[in-house]
Amino acid sequence: MNSAKRFLLPIAAAALSASFGTVTQPLRAQAADTGVQVIEVTAKKYEYNPSTIRVKKGTKVELKIHALDRVHGFKISQYPDGSDGKGTPGLVFSDFQDGWKVEKDKDTVIDFTANTPGTYTFKCSNFCGFGHMHMKGQLVVEP
Repeated sequence: MNSAKRFLLPIAAAALSASFGTVTQPLRAQAADTGVQVIEVTAKKYEYNPSTIRVKKGTKVELKIHALDRVHGFKISQYPDGSDGKGTPGLVFSDFQDGWKVEKDKDTVIDFTANTPGTYTFKCSNFCGFGHMHMKGQLVVEP
């Protein structure tokens, strides 16, 4: 390799590294600025993992639910457990549904803002076998 190439290669590598650094930094900052807490959840025969999810009041949440073994469902109330289910919802969804279908090997994304402290029980809404009634978890919104 001649001396010009030996001299130019490190400079080119440094320039590429610097330019990629300046491109990726704003993208990372942008994601952090959105203030959305992304929580990944897996669903498999009779369990969600994690089964207890904790968020702070006022948090914008993006649940990414992924079924590992078969089709499952996800159902959660807009109101905390024990409430009368009237008035302003404690969880405000971007697209509320009575239940979401969670397909194997696909992410089901559910967006909401956690406005009211309390416990919100969620459960599988698609019959998945004999232990189906035990497939549940809790979203805990802390003050």
